[in-house]
Amino acid sequence: MGGEIMKTARTATLVALAALACIQDQQLEGPTGLTSLVRDSAGIQIVENPAPPAGSRLGWRIGPEPGVSIGSSDGEEPYLLYLAYDATILSDGRIVVADGASGELRFFDSMGSHLSSRGGQGEGPGEFDGLVGVAPWAGDSIIAWYAGPRLGVSVFDSGGNYRRMIEINDGTQSGWYDPASTSVRGSILAVRHWENLDTLVMELRDGEGGLRTSLGTHPSWDTYLIDKGIQGEVMYWKTFGRDPVWGLWGDLAVIGLTSRYEIKAYGADGSLARIVRREHSPRVPTPEDVEAHIESYILGSYANATQSRQEELRRNRRSVPVAEHFPAFTSIMIDALDHLWIREYDFPREERPAPLWTVFDPDGHVLGFVETPDGFSRIYEIGADYILGHSMNELGVEMIQVWPLDRR
Repeated sequence: MGGEIMKTARTATLVALAALACIQDQQLEGPTGLTSLVRDSAGIQIVENPAPPAGSRLGWRIGPEPGVSIGSSDGEEPYLLYLAYDATILSDGRIVVADGASGELRFFDSMGSHLSSRGGQGEGPGEFDGLVGVAPWAGDSIIAWYAGPRLGVSVFDSGGNYRRMIEINDGTQSGWYDPASTSVRGSILAVRHWENLDTLVMELRDGEGGLRTSLGTHPSWDTYLIDKGIQGEVMYWKTFGRDPVWGLWGDLAVIGLTSRYEIKAYGADGSLARIVRREHSPRVPTPEDVEAHIESYILGSYANATQSRQEELRRNRRSVPVAEHFPAFTSIMIDALDHLWIREYDFPREERPAPLWTVFDPDGHVLGFVETPDGFSRIYEIGADYILGHSMNELGVEMIQVWPLDRR
């Protein structure tokens, strides 16, 4: 009799837990009519999203032309950009460009007129050995950095005057630090990896560079070594292989792999807080896709190489393994209003009129597709009412452009 009572009690408990799980699952309809399924799993919020209808677009509008364009083929030195790896817009409207070739932070007013230049190539205070990033920092300051084993991060005041260095690696950590992702809240997301590039460690650092928490070890790029005999080994990326993506999303640090339409978000304590997914149908590359990819690689990076060199590169690329599926997406951005933007993958042999992004709200619910201007090779920043990025004209002249964005 007692056993029957215990069995009944266990059954009732299981039924109650199942009912609680059903209560925790919610279907939420967004402002664009797309419905997300939100559920809780052991304290982790999981947001499952549908794909927006093919051909649909979110009602946001990007202006027909840039409001500001910085860069020219001749003229004064500050306007001759080369390896302009990053840019940002400050709260007063000034535009700061990180010019990698000169190692300078170049300041322009809101109309694109040059104001001043700071920094330069070197290893002294306020100088850079390979400048790659710039962003606003706490207290109207500016933070800029270069990649490397020590990941040099410098802080400048709002006038561009050097103030201090933030030391990310004191020499006790092995490996290479990738460029940081930063937040005006005073957080630095540092990514450390090793020579083979197949794994990485994500770390949240505070405003002094101290380790706040480790977010653990994660898979990284798909790499492949080709044995060249006495010439050593040459590293290639697997054809259509995965890339890691990361960034700061409000108070969360996010990481994902382009091989799967899924983004994981971690809290300041290092625990997994949210998983955002979007419906996606994997697609298998064909031999014609591989050949088109190889030709694009040759013409894009080695167009001026000799014919024999190009043939050698083709042979090498054809010996590299091919991923089972195309990437699910290309890259991610987080805008000033904490929307997550995920760029859709561009398939070989299928030209898209303009880059296409899926936009999610701050809670991870899908809103819809947005197109950004064609020819915008890299987007550096998405503000409340603008998109800032890098473009290059037919003569190879680099330009930093600001395009108006209307979210209504």
